[in-house]
Amino acid sequence: MLICHGAVYGPPGVDETEVTHQRLLRSMDILDECSDGVNKMMSELLMRLIDQDLSVVFYDMTTIRTHGLTQELDDLRAYGMSKESSIDRQVMLGVVQTADGIPLAHHVWPGNTAEVQTLQSAVADILGRFPIQRIIVVADRGLLSMETLEQLKALKVKGGPLEFIMTVPGRRYGEFEPILSALHEDKDLDLANAKAEVTGQTAWQGHRLVWAHSPKMAEQANLARRERIKAIEDGAAMRVDKLDGQDTGKKHRGRKLSDSGAKAWMYHEVKEARLGKIIKVDLKSDLFSYQIDEKALKLAELNDGKLLLVTNVTDLTPLEVVARYKALADIERGFRVLKDEIEIGPIYHRLPQRIRAHATICFIALILHRIIRQRLKAAGSPLSPRRALQMLSAIQKHTVHLGTNTTTSGLSNISTEQSRVYNALKTGRPTSKHLQLELL
Repeated sequence: MLICHGAVYGPPGVDETEVTHQRLLRSMDILDECSDGVNKMMSELLMRLIDQDLSVVFYDMTTIRTHGLTQELDDLRAYGMSKESSIDRQVMLGVVQTADGIPLAHHVWPGNTAEVQTLQSAVADILGRFPIQRIIVVADRGLLSMETLEQLKALKVKGGPLEFIMTVPGRRYGEFEPILSALHEDKDLDLANAKAEVTGQTAWQGHRLVWAHSPKMAEQANLARRERIKAIEDGAAMRVDKLDGQDTGKKHRGRKLSDSGAKAWMYHEVKEARLGKIIKVDLKSDLFSYQIDEKALKLAELNDGKLLLVTNVTDLTPLEVVARYKALADIERGFRVLKDEIEIGPIYHRLPQRIRAHATICFIALILHRIIRQRLKAAGSPLSPRRALQMLSAIQKHTVHLGTNTTTSGLSNISTEQSRVYNALKTGRPTSKHLQLELL
């Protein structure tokens, strides 16, 4: 059933055997034509589920791979860098979500759209659909970059600047070495002996730089790095012994080793371990040699367990800013649900209106998934939405034909576990009366 400008469209009187693939595709065209009405209806329904004082929303983007080589008018399929770091023909999907995990809106853009350019229209859409007085956009390093900070600062919300909380990419931490060093030298903070997470703030280029240090994560990162370095050095020492032995005429099992072969091995190992800034392989030397850059190692250890956030929000404490950012992980879980459970991609449609309709259908499925999750959690159920739906899918409709003119239908028995799921979802158990309901 579709709602478009107050009108209701559906397939009354159409036998389910007549619902063909082409009819379903045409219904997607209607869905896209009625998108304004569908969005309005969803906004009204969602308002009952969200905090009326909604102020913080989470916005993130992902890429959805598409198929097909043809080119259509206003084609959404375009080649761009995917979230898996490959060049694919794709579309971009943006999702706005509340801090409670309820999706509010979605947007589809061509696959080569600059991510920061999508933010302005997404914010304008949310302000138009929901009674929000203030928006704090929390975004990950994949969405925004330090290079687009000036563009972000230029965005306006109801006459004022858009408020944001944005993470500093790890590759940029080197620029903050003086700040990080000062934190570790602060005797009052005593980060070296901290037992619990420590948060604080400082100023950076006219903004607040909120930082957090996790001793547990720092210890884990440091230990993992040391183990990777030791494994590479042990492998290098073994190759040095073999090269020295070959020079003195000592025989070894296996193929003869060369200095260039040893350098190639170590370069590959260092690259795979992502230690290129710390372990320097001398590729120009005739002999196999390398060195540990102690300065780079110290900087890496300074970064261990750190989270750096740039924000122009003035009335949240550093702890609250960090908490807001960490909640962003929930929207990333939503993308995993879209891709793994709802299976939004790859998209095989080629027409733009059908790609948008496909995204709308999957977005509605995501809303239902989140509501199911929310209600299961509130009821104390240990089930995930996927497991709960799997349990309910075992319920079957049976149709029995008696003679030539008598037909009766019924449902399979509903187990105690299935009843608990229905109670948690507050939907009521299906009965034989539901089988008699018309499509509309």
